[in-house]
Amino acid sequence: MTQQRPLIERLPQVRGRLTAGASLANVTWFRVGGAAEVLFKPVDLMDLQGFLARKPDGVPVTVLGVGSNLLVRDGGIPGVVIRLGRAFAEVRATGTTVTAGASALDLNVALAARDAGIAGLEFLSGVPGLIGGALRMNAGAYGSDMAAAVTAATALDPHGRLHKLSKDELGFTYRHSAVDPDWIFIGAELQGRADSAQAIQARITEIQNARAESQPIRARTGGSTFTNPPHRKAWELIDAAGCRGLVIGGAQVSEKHCNFLINTGTATAADLEGLGEEVRRRVKAQSGVDLQWEIKRVGVPGDSPLRVKTESEA
Repeated sequence: MTQQRPLIERLPQVRGRLTAGASLANVTWFRVGGAAEVLFKPVDLMDLQGFLARKPDGVPVTVLGVGSNLLVRDGGIPGVVIRLGRAFAEVRATGTTVTAGASALDLNVALAARDAGIAGLEFLSGVPGLIGGALRMNAGAYGSDMAAAVTAATALDPHGRLHKLSKDELGFTYRHSAVDPDWIFIGAELQGRADSAQAIQARITEIQNARAESQPIRARTGGSTFTNPPHRKAWELIDAAGCRGLVIGGAQVSEKHCNFLINTGTATAADLEGLGEEVRRRVKAQSGVDLQWEIKRVGVPGDSPLRVKTESEA
């Protein structure tokens, strides 16, 4: 029986960069996780479309942004991991509409809207990550979300065909989009309203100050860990279950905002995921509420045995 050739040798030629065994730990906010079997950075939309159209059937594809709401498991991600670069980061403002590429930083979109005198997108200054991820999870904060702002989006299907999706087709619900998870978002159109740049900046400043005061933004974290259950707040349930400051290995529940997990410096992905599951277990036992992960967990587990620290060690 002949051994199958490495994946990178079975992929189509591209104009971008293909890298076998690329480390992903340094590109996620948690700073943990294994490698991509193959990492692909397309140079433009045509490069990405050509790759998807010609790649072998059965090769899994994972899209990775800046890893702000993502946990890559220690065993890495099989198949191809795609990272969209500058060619997908353009932001344009026309009238009261902002068109943004999937790899545009949410903050940059909010600032571009401000410069164009377009209000209503300030909430994006409080959402870490990229527009593509914001579309996928209907990201929101500080009184608004993508469902309130997006009028249309573009995406590639698994064969590289480009589709324009209406707001109804995006199927936004709380922290979720109904678009097939195998499709890759390319960009979005967002609608705001006219206002002065000064008033918009005042709102952005208010949001950023509130975020800095209430969240561990300078820590190695992945943003909100669990979605809020109906009519409840996840952090309150976690606090009531006695999980504030809870430690497993190098992972800790934030003392500042207990719906955030923190890599204190030595955590593995298994530590972080194990801590999250322990929080879920304790909340379920205390309140009967089954918390759902907001952070997306991808990849395969590695060999990282967990050990819960005692109170004296913590």
